[in-house]
Amino acid sequence: MTLQNDFADIREWDNHNFVHPWEGMADIGHNERTFTETASGIYVTTETGKRLIDGPAGMWCVQLGYGNAEMADAMAGQAREMAYFSPFNNANSAPARLAHEIAKRTPGDLNHVFFTTGGSTAVDTALRFVQFRNNLLGKPDKKVIISRQKAYHGSTFLAASVSGKERDKGWLDQPSGIAYFLPNVNPSLRPVGMSIGDFLDEKITDLERAIVDIGADRVAAFIAEPILASGGVIVPPRGYHRKCLEVCRNHDVLYISDEVVTAWGRLGHWFASEDAFDIVPDIITTAKGLTSGYVPMGACIISDALIESISGESSQGSTFSNGYTYSGHPVAAAAALKNIEIIERENLLEHVREVALHFQERLHGLRENPIVGDTRGMGLVGCVECNTGTDRDSLEIDRTIGARIDQHCQELGLMLRPLINMCVFSPPLIISRDQIDQMFDIMDIGIKRATAELAKSGIHAM
Repeated sequence: MTLQNDFADIREWDNHNFVHPWEGMADIGHNERTFTETASGIYVTTETGKRLIDGPAGMWCVQLGYGNAEMADAMAGQAREMAYFSPFNNANSAPARLAHEIAKRTPGDLNHVFFTTGGSTAVDTALRFVQFRNNLLGKPDKKVIISRQKAYHGSTFLAASVSGKERDKGWLDQPSGIAYFLPNVNPSLRPVGMSIGDFLDEKITDLERAIVDIGADRVAAFIAEPILASGGVIVPPRGYHRKCLEVCRNHDVLYISDEVVTAWGRLGHWFASEDAFDIVPDIITTAKGLTSGYVPMGACIISDALIESISGESSQGSTFSNGYTYSGHPVAAAAALKNIEIIERENLLEHVREVALHFQERLHGLRENPIVGDTRGMGLVGCVECNTGTDRDSLEIDRTIGARIDQHCQELGLMLRPLINMCVFSPPLIISRDQIDQMFDIMDIGIKRATAELAKSGIHAM
């Protein structure tokens, strides 16, 4: 079904009433966004009836693909039975079961699940819990959070304060003294002649030096995405997270693993922290693929050790006064439970590990295009970064590159998520090998067409 006949009004309502995330104020009220109105499997259909492969799976989240009847039935059944309960005053079996199923799949002793409304509030909860715990432990000055340049941890005030994407910060206030940012961990940006091993050592030294300089008595936690997703799918050198965890342990600094993107099968595992990166953090944050994007939900998962350190006789009668009206929402919990059931039954984790090899091979094959400066990825997530030989650092040129590639790919049947001059892929986990080929064939043509257009305007590939 499309609404094309009515779209003059609908587009006007969208422009004049719906303020979108990351809304460009110069264009507000005059956007020509694509409307995606129906969807099935890995495909979305626009208001004109055009069918597109959903390259980013919505926003890194539609693991099971669209139109899954079991998911819809589970949500509808729960809504009919119990649509809402107050998590402040009561309990409900759906989130209780979900918390147990999550705990069964987390690494180590991460068994305490605090449900949130999404990834930003999951990170907010993690940071507030760290602050709360240090207050109880008599360490009120141990509050600094160390993060990385290009990290993204959310857009609530506290989560945004530990995000390191500089272009997101231009006109928004940032609190001082909460966060400390380490330099970029992207191996492709290391100095000419520097080995990966030396680069890794430099990044670990960055962290240790920061803790020492700030003072271990003031540093509360290090927060890190296993892969820096929105920053451009930056994959740190092998062993990076393990060595960072060791530094944190040596200085009594907590390790928060932000798995909002990397959990729930994106890298072929329930959680990537231990299975893909060999670490058992103190706290994991997650969202997105938890419900395959069918309904909003997030979670902050805290280790038994942290809870035990401030509970019972050590609690001082305190209350962790943090929570949300929709914490543990039963309809969202029902969706997440069904999501886990389907992923397990359909062997989707194994499927991801199998097709990821081909996905990454096709991704890196795009480097044959002269305009492609770098490709990087892991599992079913990847990024193509394009650069030109002139004005390489010009934001205007970068945006032009991304916009032209995006336009051509959409005309050919592929929806991308352009991040300025980067094109990100994180398709639904159900994608087949043939569909991966179709996706990257379109991307290759889109890049070539954009390159030719740029050359005609005097902008040439590197």
